[in-house]
Amino acid sequence: MDYSKIKEAAQNYQADMTKFLREIVKFPGESCDEKAHIDRIAEEMRKLDFDKVEIDGMGNVLGYMGTGKTLIGFDAHIDTVGIGNKSNWTFDPYEGYENDTEIGGRGVSDQCGGIVSAVYGARIMKDLGLLNDKYTVLVTGTVQEEDCDGLCWQYIINEDKVRPEFVVSTEPTDGGIYRGQRGRMEIRIDVKGISCHGSAPERGDNAIYKMADILQDVRSLNENDAADDKEIKGLVKMLDEKYNKEWKEANFLGRGTVTASEIFFTSPSRCAVADSCSVSLDRRMTAGETWESCLEEIRNLPNVKKYGNDVTVSMYEYSRPSYTGLTYPIECYFPTWVIPEDHAVTTALEEAYKNLYGDARIGAEETVAMRTARPLTDKWTFSTNGVSIMGRNGIPCIGFGPGAEAQAHAPNEKTWKQDLVTCAAVYAALPSAYCK
Repeated sequence: MDYSKIKEAAQNYQADMTKFLREIVKFPGESCDEKAHIDRIAEEMRKLDFDKVEIDGMGNVLGYMGTGKTLIGFDAHIDTVGIGNKSNWTFDPYEGYENDTEIGGRGVSDQCGGIVSAVYGARIMKDLGLLNDKYTVLVTGTVQEEDCDGLCWQYIINEDKVRPEFVVSTEPTDGGIYRGQRGRMEIRIDVKGISCHGSAPERGDNAIYKMADILQDVRSLNENDAADDKEIKGLVKMLDEKYNKEWKEANFLGRGTVTASEIFFTSPSRCAVADSCSVSLDRRMTAGETWESCLEEIRNLPNVKKYGNDVTVSMYEYSRPSYTGLTYPIECYFPTWVIPEDHAVTTALEEAYKNLYGDARIGAEETVAMRTARPLTDKWTFSTNGVSIMGRNGIPCIGFGPGAEAQAHAPNEKTWKQDLVTCAAVYAALPSAYCK
């Protein structure tokens, strides 16, 4: 490969990529309402002579470049969150803005910039004759990730029958290469009580009081250390090889956490004892933790066991229709995943990057100090479609994408033109680096 030509080609496409990104995000594209985003992406793929462009039953767009044996995927979820309180924005989130270095708008970092770089990275492969009989590139613009990360890839793998050899997630990585993330799951605790008149509460059984005891145990599970004298050993224990055979990767990804995120109750009136109480728990999981182990951990809390059959611990299910009208139910379980640092995919992406840009992260001037202070190869804080690609299905996944993680879901979201160029170049070089 002539890496200088790849860099030059990517730079020459900067204006086209900027225009493409701004035209995507001028349309609102929240989960289950992404049609305008998908249609605009499919239009660009066809304009750039992708060999095949399809929109599947869920509404994901799949664009293929090349006809070689090995299928290599580049994934970008193209749905966004809402804008929140518009008064927190200094510009219109859909009209956006651009200057010499930046592009602003809802979704430019999280993560429509990723689809832009992937589409043009594939085009650069065709421009420079990098496509051959060794590989085919698949670029996916996927839906409903913000609502239910990974659901789109469950559909692609199980219903479209598409299974790449590996996938690059183009979520924002602040100029780095990311090889994993903590998982998460959504847990519900339901507690039963018996109502009575509030003037004589002793006649009833207050479900809110029972839940208060249980929540103290949940808090201890998150905050305690793992000392032998602790009845409830904290989640930090999973960083210790005494409790976790995957403790090394757990230390790389970071410890798990749990917190109460919602609370509900039923009561005949404000003058009565509550006869039920429920909470939602946000559980972040590190390496070595599974949905079974996390549910069992809650069921074994002292106050959960104390209240016995009055307590039910379960996992939520997601079943919201996509913009096509398709409902594809799934458990709200998003597994931890991490690809080894010496995996062929990791080393190929590092090789492609380093041959193009050196050993350190690069970026626009305002980002350089923060980026160069971090290792080139690191991990995400948030969750991605990798929970399905690798977490559920065992397909190697790695991350490299334009934009900044801190811009996700924030007002005044922006990305940098340099990142679009950098990522397009790395994407164009990666398949040849892998398929030597």
